[in-house]
Amino acid sequence: MGQIVGAAIVSHHPGLMQCEEFRVMQGNGADSDLIAGYERVRKQIDAVQPDVLLIFDTHWFTTGYHLVDGGKHYAGKYISEEMPWYLYGVPYDYDGCPELARSVERVARERKVQSRGVFDPDLPRHYPTINLVAKLARGERVVSVSSCQNCRPEHYLQSGEVIAEAIARSDWRVVLLASGALSHRFNQIDWKPNHPRIFHESNVSRPENIASDKQAVELFKQGRHDLVLERWDGEYRKVFWEAFGAHYLQMVGALGSANCRIPGTPLSDYENARGTGNIHVWFDVLNRGIA
Repeated sequence: MGQIVGAAIVSHHPGLMQCEEFRVMQGNGADSDLIAGYERVRKQIDAVQPDVLLIFDTHWFTTGYHLVDGGKHYAGKYISEEMPWYLYGVPYDYDGCPELARSVERVARERKVQSRGVFDPDLPRHYPTINLVAKLARGERVVSVSSCQNCRPEHYLQSGEVIAEAIARSDWRVVLLASGALSHRFNQIDWKPNHPRIFHESNVSRPENIASDKQAVELFKQGRHDLVLERWDGEYRKVFWEAFGAHYLQMVGALGSANCRIPGTPLSDYENARGTGNIHVWFDVLNRGIA
């Protein structure tokens, strides 16, 4: 029987893929703590020994279906269409898990949820997946899940619930990685930093976004996912989490939705990236809490 053995919200922003010298320059003499945070996340992954890293990809936008990539193998060099002068030449070479994608399809049909697998190895890659493969993968199979853009929050939770059941019916030990920011409003192109250390939280686009993100992190630490979900429409949608929060909502849906009481441990500082709020948070699923 398969099992979700860990979960995390993890930043993927392109600045983290630049050389250390550049990052330190941007950091006014100090590197981003998200870099050291990747090693902290990896230690947690090592401790639970997964077979599969399942990544909720906040740049893979789909319409009409939640999609799970079911390709057997992916290899190539990644260049970002968003910022090709900045993020390019990133090699990737990893195995997928078609069996898990097929299991998701079967469960989705039973539950009448709009989820399906895509089994074409030419399916394009996106950097929320590729950057995490580069920073965190150590030979595990990797499966990406889309952010379907015509969904309400409950649809993302349903997608996560389907994924959890599909994993339970498999033989795989799986870590869920919600790849994306919390608040996701960019600073304007001619923005001037508030703090000389670009990563500093005061450079996040709006003070109210910082306050909201920090409140969410405190609720994660308490395992109060029910309160995050309760306040979703009233607060967190207003600060516009990345991909409508699809990464977090699908992850928490797989962990029990509003019944989830798994506390989160921040494994990095809360930092700015072009105005967006970024942090790594690990959820200790093996010592899970259920309401």
